[in-house]
Amino acid sequence: MKFVVDTHCHTFASGHAYSTVIEIAREANNKGLEMVAITDHGPAMGGASNIFHILNQKVIPETIYGVQILRGVEANIMDYDGNLDISDEHLAKLDIVIASLHEACIESGGVDKNTNAIIKAMENKNVDIIAHPGNPAFPVDYEKIVKKAKETRTLIEINNSSFVSSRHGSLNNCIEIARLCKEHEVMITVGSDSHIAFDVGRFDKAIEVLTSVGMPEHLIVNFSTERLTELLGFKGKKRFSTTTPII
Repeated sequence: MKFVVDTHCHTFASGHAYSTVIEIAREANNKGLEMVAITDHGPAMGGASNIFHILNQKVIPETIYGVQILRGVEANIMDYDGNLDISDEHLAKLDIVIASLHEACIESGGVDKNTNAIIKAMENKNVDIIAHPGNPAFPVDYEKIVKKAKETRTLIEINNSSFVSSRHGSLNNCIEIARLCKEHEVMITVGSDSHIAFDVGRFDKAIEVLTSVGMPEHLIVNFSTERLTELLGFKGKKRFSTTTPII
């Protein structure tokens, strides 16, 4: 498997990460990546930057060290109706938007409420990716999530960090999610969720999950920058709105 895109990277602006955009781009280039997404936490996360920092990513060059840079955010799902900690007006200005449940921002409401929170977030046209849905702290109905992802063309993330340094107990959940994505022909993305530059492009454990279910390559967005930008164009991202949507 040749990965050229990492859709989930944090800089020091997240408050608990330790690298700069430039350091991330340099490490991505060292590892042969062609595109990375800068997806610092939304402002509701303790220690994260305010909305002005997120929006001012417009000053970041589109390419650094030969690596394309997506200016994005990992927005926090704040309630069981799927509302996020960033307004739609602001989200629409970004290249890529991840939405996720974090214990620091919302309590688990049980399977039904957690599932509804993610489904409602996917109904937001600005949301491109649901991050680490296999987190055991937030049990959900995986089949409902996967089917909704197909309906809304939202990417389901297999998060490498969930098997290495956080969200312990995610492995079997993520295997089931991957199996369902394969069954229902739902596209996935693999994110390093790197909090230091050295972890950019680290997908080793996620690859094991995908291999275990025989995930076909056409369902993995990370193998082609064109595949991802086509999807972002379909989702209405201004930077990629002239690209041809995935059929």
